[in-house]
Amino acid sequence: MKKYLFAIFLFAGVYACKTSVGQDNHFGAKIDDTGAITMQELVAKMSESNEMAVKVTGKVSEVCQAKGCWMTLEKGDGTTMRVSFTDYGFFMPKDISGKTVVIQGRAKIETTSVDELRHYAEDAKKSKEEIAKITEPKRELAFEADGVIVK
Repeated sequence: MKKYLFAIFLFAGVYACKTSVGQDNHFGAKIDDTGAITMQELVAKMSESNEMAVKVTGKVSEVCQAKGCWMTLEKGDGTTMRVSFTDYGFFMPKDISGKTVVIQGRAKIETTSVDELRHYAEDAKKSKEEIAKITEPKRELAFEADGVIVK
């Protein structure tokens, strides 16, 4: 009986690890890349709206080095868009900078507070001098992803 229980727990543990790590480079909700728009298309659409449900493809610029709890995508104009994950339900690998991803969720224009900007800078391992230079909130394009595919 003990062997059967051990086998069940072992199988459950392996299955849980596979799904939480992201089978086939999927994280969060299982999505596909059908209908994904580029970052440039998103930026253009957001000039007419403050929030929208959308699927976007882009290149990862940076990932939270504390635990993979956020990432930034290049917008194509030298700036980035911060991506967080719905209810912190999943995290990204810390080594995907430079890779292309497809994200699905909600894009929105929001104001990020000084405290939150400093927190992100700390997560990114910025120097104390760089963090001290953050003195004003920032109005920016942000994204809350339900699902991510790493290409």
